Amino acid sequence: MLKILKYSFYDLMRSRWSYVYFLFYLALGFVLLFLNQDLSKAVITLMNVIIVLVPLISTIFGVMYFYNSKEFTELLLAQPLKRTSIFLGQYLGVAGSLTLSLVLGLGIPFVLYGLFRSDAIWDFSLLLVTGAFLTMIFTALAFNIALSNENKIKGFGYAVLMWLFLAVIYDGLFLLSLIIFEEYPLDSFSLAATTFNPIDLSRTLILLKLDISALLGYTGAVFKSYFGTNLGLFVSLGMLVLWTILPVWRLAYKSKRKDF
Repeated sequence: MLKILKYSFYDLMRSRWSYVYFLFYLALGFVLLFLNQDLSKAVITLMNVIIVLVPLISTIFGVMYFYNSKEFTELLLAQPLKRTSIFLGQYLGVAGSLTLSLVLGLGIPFVLYGLFRSDAIWDFSLLLVTGAFLTMIFTALAFNIALSNENKIKGFGYAVLMWLFLAVIYDGLFLLSLIIFEEYPLDSFSLAATTFNPIDLSRTLILLKLDISALLGYTGAVFKSYFGTNLGLFVSLGMLVLWTILPVWRLAYKSKRKDF
């Protein structure tokens, strides 16, 4: 699996799209810090970009890589190799290269602007950790969708629809349900609905770590009382880990039983 991981990692790192992804975050970091010297405000701006862009890029990269390397994958399947090693190696290679581009692209500008001498280092670290989790989660979901659909167009469609649902439609349905059932106690429902969406969960964690929970609106007090504690932070990170493990487990399970 390590050899397949290294091949997939270096293959993507040689791709021009990886350089575009890295240079985009590098330029974004320098521009934000040039316009505003306050690192904390730059972190807030980056949060709005990462929460939406990282899942989208990870989804597209995951689906593209899976379909483009399909012939190579079939060649590997003809060799005496475990199926789980092949697919998990490819997944970790893709997720690792995207995470590295994200961390280096954002880390270099902030380090040069004195991140280690600033109080914003922990907020920025949480932002990178959240971005890494979103990368691994949505890359795994993309691999699952591509593995379940032979048709490339259908696979791309389902992947983009999944991102659109979790990034946009889910929030609309959530707010609509709060309006319709406003006469009922919705504290538990609000917490559950947030934890079932990795994008919402990531946004909530960052906002509360930055101590601007008022931006969460109606459910701000609920999130502050639960997610604002150390226990809530660990539980939230645990949910992100679970969001990462379950798609990877299904990928391994599906790869063993799929007829190629």
